[in-house]
Amino acid sequence: MPSVAAWFLLLLGAAVTAARAPQPPGAGFAARVRPILEARCMPCHFEGGKMYAQLPFDREETIRKLGESLFTRIKDEEERAAIRAFLATAP
Repeated sequence: MPSVAAWFLLLLGAAVTAARAPQPPGAGFAARVRPILEARCMPCHFEGGKMYAQLPFDREETIRKLGESLFTRIKDEEERAAIRAFLATAP
């Protein structure tokens, strides 16, 4: 029977593997970035807003194009870090 340490190492290995698994396209955007933008940039940059036609913030490609220029409105460092992490991933 495996020891407690062996089980721990097995579970730790599984957790590390899961953390390194590539996310499906859009997962980082939908889970981490879009909620920030909804809180800070709605209603103007979302459907029905006056800036939606020019800069729709519900689309990943818009956010990738704008990059860190979004930070003129987003000052929270944790939110900026989440956006930077998203921008660092390949499209």
